Amino acid sequence: MCSRPGKGRCGDCTRWEEVLPGVLDQNHSVLTYNAFAKDFVAKWKYRGDYAAVEALEAAMKEKWRLLNLEDYLAVCVPLSLDRGKERGFNQSEALIRMVGRDPAHLFERIHGEKQSKRTRRARMEAENPFSLIKPTDQPVIIVDDIYTTGRTVRHMASLLKENGCPGVRSFTIFR
Repeated sequence: MCSRPGKGRCGDCTRWEEVLPGVLDQNHSVLTYNAFAKDFVAKWKYRGDYAAVEALEAAMKEKWRLLNLEDYLAVCVPLSLDRGKERGFNQSEALIRMVGRDPAHLFERIHGEKQSKRTRRARMEAENPFSLIKPTDQPVIIVDDIYTTGRTVRHMASLLKENGCPGVRSFTIFR
């Protein structure tokens, strides 16, 4: 379900299915998250090395093409105002543009505590930080850089499904 290497459903997906059953149809990730990925994300997202992500552009475009996502609305993950000012860009929007699509802005962020500073358990138990501002009856693919616990995409997916969205998938660089 989440693209984590291994057999069967991972522990995160099992726990999420108990809390928010059926909200996320599937996650698709390009690469596995490891020490290289952690360093890569730090360079790109936190130090503004935009050339770093361009190194993955071909792999991302190929994965996107193979998934045949033309009927899906490419939805970006909103940043808090502070986070947007701090980074100077939204990584989700950048990834959507990289695969040749225009980002759909369907959500606002309600509060913005950094996920990277939370433990895995705290991430799983956190309140939904998103508000759906534009419901859609079109299938959606939520695009983000990393699928860690699934919290971000599942919270967004739950709001979409509650408001009539027929299908929600996610696309990330790393899992």
